[in-house]
Amino acid sequence: MLKINFIVYSQPMLWNKIEQIKDLLSRKRQIVIVSHRNPDGDAYGSSLGLYHFLKKKGHTVNFVTPNDSPDFLKWMPGVKEILIFEENQAAATEVLQRAEIIFALDFNALNRVGNEMQAVLEKIDPVYVLIDHHPDPDDFADFSFVDVKICSTSQMIYQLIAALGELDLLDKEMASCLYAGILTDTGSFRFPNTSGDTHRIAAHFLELGIEHTKIYGLIYENSFDRLKLLGKAINNLVYLKDYRTAYITLSNHELNKFNYQKGDTEGLVNYALSLTDVIFAAIFIEDKQQGIIKISFRSKGNFNVNELSRAHFNGGGHVNAAGGRSEKQLNETVAGFLGILPKYKDLLMQGHE
Repeated sequence: MLKINFIVYSQPMLWNKIEQIKDLLSRKRQIVIVSHRNPDGDAYGSSLGLYHFLKKKGHTVNFVTPNDSPDFLKWMPGVKEILIFEENQAAATEVLQRAEIIFALDFNALNRVGNEMQAVLEKIDPVYVLIDHHPDPDDFADFSFVDVKICSTSQMIYQLIAALGELDLLDKEMASCLYAGILTDTGSFRFPNTSGDTHRIAAHFLELGIEHTKIYGLIYENSFDRLKLLGKAINNLVYLKDYRTAYITLSNHELNKFNYQKGDTEGLVNYALSLTDVIFAAIFIEDKQQGIIKISFRSKGNFNVNELSRAHFNGGGHVNAAGGRSEKQLNETVAGFLGILPKYKDLLMQGHE
C-alpha cells in the first residue's frame, strides 16, 4: 500500500508554533471544536476529522455548532455526537464553559457563530486555536493558523496532523470527513485553489480506504424537489452581457413551492458562473424567517467578490467566493446590486485570463 508521508506547504512557516501545539496536546484536555453558523461541508469535514483525531489521542472532545446542517452532511462519522447550540443551549454552554482549549475551524470572526453563542464565547477564557483559510481574521485567538492559498480548512487539518508527526493515526473515519470537506470546498477539485498537495492528500485518503464514489453521491445526489427548484432557479437567471455578470433570484414563495430543505440552494450560483463569458455571478435568496436576503457571490480570475461583499453586503469570504446579506426586500436588494455594477464595469470587462 502506498504511504503518503510528505507534504509541501504553501507557506513553510504556517506551522511555526507547532511545538507549542504539541505541548498543549501533550496531556489529556477538555477540548471543544466550534464551527460557523450554517455549517457547510468544509466546516463539518474539518471539525469531525479533528474530532476523531483528538479523541484517538485520548482527549475529551465535543463539537459544538451554532445551528443544524443540511441533511446531505449527516452521513459523516460522529455527526450524532454534535451539540447544536440553538437546539440545546444549556448543554452546549456548559460544555463550552468547561473547555480548556477551543479549536475554531473554518471561520475567522466570532460573529460568525451568531449573537447568542458569541456572547458565551466572549465570557470564557480557554486557549483559542484558529485554523482557517479565509482572509482578514479577527484577533481573538491565542494561536492562529491561517492560509488563504489552501483550498479548505479540511486540508489544513490534514497538514496539522502531518506537522504534528501523527499521520499514522489517520484512519478511514477521519479521512472520509476530511475528504468531504475538500471535495465540497474545491467544487469537486475544479476550483483554482486545488493544488498538487490537495490531490496528494486525496490519494492518501484513497489508500486509507475511503469510498469516494459513495461520498460524492451522498453529497451531490438530488431529491426530486431540489431538481425542480434548480429548474426554477435557472428559469430566473438573468444575464447582463455588458457587465459579464449573471444572477439568480429565489423568493420565499418559490422556495416553499418546491418544499425547500436546508442545503437545497447549495451550489446553485455556480450555474450562473458557468455561462460563457460570465466572470461574476450572484444568487439572492429570500429568507422570511430571518428577515434577510441571503447572497452568494462567485467569480473567475482576479475579480474580488470578497471586497465587493464586504463593501456593500455585510459579508466577505474569498477572492472568488463570498457571501453577504441584505435586510431590504428582494427587489430592493437586486436593484441595489444593479446600481453598484457600473462602479466595477472596468474590472469586469478586463477578462480573467
